[in-house]
Formats: sequence, structure tokens, C-alpha cells
Amino acid sequence: MRWDNLFDDLESQLEQELTAEEIDLQAEEERLRLARMSIQDRVFAIYGSMGAAEGSAIRLLLKSGETISVRPAAFGKDWFSADLVEDARRHSQCVVPIHAIAALVLTREQVAQSLGESAASGSTASPRGISARLNLAFVLRDLCRRRRSLELHLPGSVLHGTIDRVGRDHLDLAVHEPGTARRENEVTHYRLVPFEQVLFVRI
Repeated sequence: MRWDNLFDDLESQLEQELTAEEIDLQAEEERLRLARMSIQDRVFAIYGSMGAAEGSAIRLLLKSGETISVRPAAFGKDWFSADLVEDARRHSQCVVPIHAIAALVLTREQVAQSLGESAASGSTASPRGISARLNLAFVLRDLCRRRRSLELHLPGSVLHGTIDRVGRDHLDLAVHEPGTARRENEVTHYRLVPFEQVLFVRI
């Protein structure tokens, strides 16, 4: 009987040690998973959780101090496109460079969504398809090619105009009145803007 008690005790101790080791291993794996996550991974995880639910949005605090509410639509290498959900004037879309985000202003539910398992688990977390390889310069060049009239939001100012050309780290904007086409006699001046100054582009 005493031997049985001894073996039961040893078995119980071994089981406790194995359970504690497994818990430590899981905690370490979780720490490593979180350490690999980027701010874009967390936005993408929220987007994946909320889908296109009506009224769902993510609030972004930009480096200018401005806050915008968006519903992400597509993700690139260093940007994402989104619907601006607080724009009462018209249905607007925008392109937000990741570098322009100062903070995400989230609900408790969104924090939990942003930490979801899919947020850093390879292909399910990363933007899929060719857009994952497209950087901000590519998107701006496409807008330039299409001759789209747009709003360029910079720290302290909003410019209306058309992108004339896009360099490696900057763009040329022909500034003109909103709602007018880019004609030489309508252009008031030209701005050369570094990408790092772009907060978002309203299309």
C-alpha cells in the first residue's frame, strides 16, 4: 500500500511538472508571436474579424493629431486603402501610409481582435495576393497615371490637386481648386512632397 502511495505521489509530481513546463512553453510561444506582430498585422486582424459589418470602423490617430475613422478595404506593403466612414459630404476612400499612424484608438473588443491568432500566423495574417508587394509609391504612381483629382493631407494643411509625377521618395502635386480638372491655367502652384509627410490621400 505504501508503494502504491509512493508511485501515485511520484506520478502526480511528474504530471504537475509536465503541465507547468507545457504552460511555460505556451507562454513563451505567445510572447514570440506577439513580438513578431506589426501595427499593420493588428489592423489586418481587426479587419479580418469585423469584415464588412455595417458601422464597424477603426479609429486612427494620425501623427498630425487628427483622428479619422476608417473601414479598411485592401492592404499593401506599407499602406492600406479604406472607406472614410465619418465623411458626411460624400462617399470617400483614402490611402493611409502605415508611417502616418501615431496610434490606433480601439475598443476593448477591437484590442482582443487585433491580438487574434491569425494576426501573426503567416499567410493568413499578411495581405494576400500581389497587393502585399505593392508599396506606397506604386499606389501614388497609379493615381498619377489616372490623373485623379485628390486631397493630400499633410501635417497642418490639406492640398487639393493632381499628382504630376512620383519619384523614389516624393511626389509632385499640381495644386488647383477642388472639383476642377487639372488644366495649366487652373494650377495655382506646385508642391514637391516627401512621402514621409503624407498623412493620407482622400480620393
